[in-house]
Amino acid sequence: MVRNAEKYYFPIKESILSVLPLVDEYIVALGISDENDHTRELIQSIDSKKIKIFDRVWSEEKFIDGKIFADETNFALSKCSGDWCIYLQADEVIHEKDFHHISQCCQTYIDQKNVDGFLFNYHHFWADYDHYLPVHGWYKNDIRMIRNHSNIYSYKDAQSFRKNDNEKLNVIPIPAYIYHYGWVRPPSLMQSKKKEQDSMHHGKENTVKEYKNKANYFNYGALGNIPIFKGTHPLVMKEFMEQMNWKEQLNYGKKNVLNRKKMKHEKLKYKIITFLENTFNGGKDFFGYSNWKIIKPE
Repeated sequence: MVRNAEKYYFPIKESILSVLPLVDEYIVALGISDENDHTRELIQSIDSKKIKIFDRVWSEEKFIDGKIFADETNFALSKCSGDWCIYLQADEVIHEKDFHHISQCCQTYIDQKNVDGFLFNYHHFWADYDHYLPVHGWYKNDIRMIRNHSNIYSYKDAQSFRKNDNEKLNVIPIPAYIYHYGWVRPPSLMQSKKKEQDSMHHGKENTVKEYKNKANYFNYGALGNIPIFKGTHPLVMKEFMEQMNWKEQLNYGKKNVLNRKKMKHEKLKYKIITFLENTFNGGKDFFGYSNWKIIKPE
């Protein structure tokens, strides 16, 4: 589900391309974008018969707590015909090195009906493509593949899934990653996107009031305090990454001067928890977000 992807710097084309070799079809619930946005053209430029676009009108009555995201995701899910459904948001990309793991899981667990889906790992990138957030407070896993033709549905603001009457899914962790680029944008577009997203959770009127006296750019803070990503990015991201032109607007030092509230990774509490998790728990969370039940394979 998507709208205004070009306007807000979502790698929507790259997201679709990254998973297209794995799927039989790709469903897009396309909301009406602003007049100066070309999301439809970006998607159509892929020129694949696998892609099926369904035009949608987003209801402003559901612009509270992100309900609109779940509703649109559920609509897209209702149009899927395969045995398994892989779900990517418009700022999420799959790495080609993980194709084998994903395909193998689809084949291995197709007849094990107690398996509802698969748990992916996450790389959250921050400000540019060299820094990321493997820290406490930023979710390290989530469900991104589910069994189709079941009672599974998108949950809350479409971050994850549940089934039946609010039951957690039975999942198998797999060694595949979601590359999340939602926090890699020019500072001005990052602020615009954040304002737009906040309006989906708190309503437009409340968001207008909240942002009335805020700066028109997002301050990413001191990148000298953020871990360096040493892996590779998905090949489909190459050209999109080459468009980056806001390095001069970033602070690569360690001194933090913010014009906003601190985010979780910038707070002392979360830094201490992250240190303890990395030192004593192999980087795994002691506690935190967990919207699933991990089960052992049969």
